[in-house]
Amino acid sequence: MNDLSQEALRQRLARCREYAEGCIRDESDALLGLIPQLDGNFEKAVEIIYNCHGKLIVTGVGKSGHIGAKIAATLSSTGTPAFFMNPLDAYHGDLGVITKDDVVIAISYSGNTDELLRFIPILLKEKVPIIGMSGDPTSLLARYSKVFLSARVEREACPLNLAPTSSTTAALALGDALAVALMKVRDFKPRDFAQFHPGGSLGRRLLTTASDVMHKDNLPFISKDMQLGDAIILISDRKLGLGIVQNDDGTLAGLITDGDIRRAMQKNRDRFFETRASEIMTVNPRCVKTSTSITEIEKIFAQHLIHSVLVTDSAGKVVGVVDQFGCML
Repeated sequence: MNDLSQEALRQRLARCREYAEGCIRDESDALLGLIPQLDGNFEKAVEIIYNCHGKLIVTGVGKSGHIGAKIAATLSSTGTPAFFMNPLDAYHGDLGVITKDDVVIAISYSGNTDELLRFIPILLKEKVPIIGMSGDPTSLLARYSKVFLSARVEREACPLNLAPTSSTTAALALGDALAVALMKVRDFKPRDFAQFHPGGSLGRRLLTTASDVMHKDNLPFISKDMQLGDAIILISDRKLGLGIVQNDDGTLAGLITDGDIRRAMQKNRDRFFETRASEIMTVNPRCVKTSTSITEIEKIFAQHLIHSVLVTDSAGKVVGVVDQFGCML
């Protein structure tokens, strides 16, 4: 690179935001340019991947390889088992993992990358379907692909129109489009996503259930005939801010909250301490099962403006309490 004078450097640095805006606009134009290129081949590609009984292998060289690795990771995390294979590694033993039940997505903007083209005859011999992704519909990759996806861009965002910039962004977006379409076809749900991301906060929230966070020891059980004077002492001692009213057979009869107690105090001042629990309890309080996720429980909190739910078993007996603090993962 040529040495710049301090003044020339200052002027160029002053235009950095302009350069950045131009790059982003060029790449945005490249992405929008993909839309008219979508045709029936896209549906065919989704169908082939959906019906794949083996593995989805993504391959590419150089920058296309980096994009391919990311596409494979996105597909794997959204319900389509996939992995990236460098064509160079395929010539040194990795071909053993490929079977006739697999599908290959091959990425090359020129469509004529030598290392990739040497890989294709092997796939054709094994009758492995190839989904080619390229910017040239007349390329060798396009010719030998069972399905060809066009990712042509007018120009690279690189000021020299040389470095892969807009073209790699377009390929990445096309890969994301495949992943999203497959999610829709599979009816992929948030719980499914969580199963592939158990280490993330979303995964923890969707996979953590009431049984994992509920209070289950020393629960504040009270009988329907217990007087509030005694009930308040028990409720205060158990520190959950509520009392669980039971029937004689141990099943749930109702719930007493701090709010119920305050309202009873205002209504029954003269006989407040002698009031029976059954007189002020909330009948049919919100209950969940041990398998209910904390995400679903939080929705109940928000919808009904409450801060605790009871956890019941199949016999209708309370086995735990989940409060808002327990849901803070």
